[in-house]
Amino acid sequence: MGLFDKLFGKKEKESLDQGLQKTKEGFLSRITKAIAGKSTVDEEVLDNLETALVSADVGIDTTLQIIKQIEQRVSKDKYINTSDLNGILQQEIEKILVDAPEQSYRDFSTPSNKPYVILVVGVNGVGKTTTIGKLSYNFKKAGKSVLLGAADTFRAAAVDQLTIWSDRVGVPIVKQGMGADPGAVAFDTVQSGVARGADVVIIDTAGRLHNKAYLMEELSKISRVIKKLIPDAPHEVLLVLDGSTGQNALEQARQFTAATDVTALAITKLDGTAKGGIVLAIANQFKIPVKFIGVGEKMEDLLVFDKHEFVDSLFSLEKP
Repeated sequence: MGLFDKLFGKKEKESLDQGLQKTKEGFLSRITKAIAGKSTVDEEVLDNLETALVSADVGIDTTLQIIKQIEQRVSKDKYINTSDLNGILQQEIEKILVDAPEQSYRDFSTPSNKPYVILVVGVNGVGKTTTIGKLSYNFKKAGKSVLLGAADTFRAAAVDQLTIWSDRVGVPIVKQGMGADPGAVAFDTVQSGVARGADVVIIDTAGRLHNKAYLMEELSKISRVIKKLIPDAPHEVLLVLDGSTGQNALEQARQFTAATDVTALAITKLDGTAKGGIVLAIANQFKIPVKFIGVGEKMEDLLVFDKHEFVDSLFSLEKP
């Protein structure tokens, strides 16, 4: 039984398997075709494997890194048969996934910082607000007091949606009218969080990429005003990406990591896509840990990411 199972049990493991079903069906079928009729891992197998990984949205750079590592192992061991290849591939994929420096997120406990301030960034439509709602649910279930801040004041719908989640989960929210200064909302939220003795403060931000300079300026301003109240905040900058968009998610990660100091990733909508390989590409290219993955619409459908369980599920086609 892995760490994931011990922390979250059979139900969550089944959710992971179900959520990755489309991805792993495509992923494994490509790998199976790459090694069909071969008994040893030769140059043709590696070429086919490279094509299979790129097709699965693992990305060219990450794929080449994996292939290079397998080539080195083949060269060192002289003879590796194709039946060993899946195991080696699993090991090499697991190696490229970055571990978070602290592990408190695994059971939704928080470090000693109080309030623990999480700034959530990402473009509109990726499931950012829904992810905030699910995070709130999980923190509250873990016994933490949570306060939300609606700093995406560019869209009235964003404030309304976050308000619905605050009501659904039963956590308070700080908000102002549409067009209000996002920095002011963030300041008020953190100030209120301190006054209330909240354990966790989660702040939503606007997700505009049409003007990267403006995005950078806005996120920097929000961080600056938060630091006036808590010098080491925000303690987490969580980038939410839609896994179903494949390479577009990679480009969004590039834009946001240039605009702000992203510390963790949440990859959403993995249950509806065969492009789950993008998780590997993003985590590897930006060396940022994936902490959460979304595999459905329910509050319980935000899973803590465990790289061993993720890769293990990716290579397993047993029906959940």
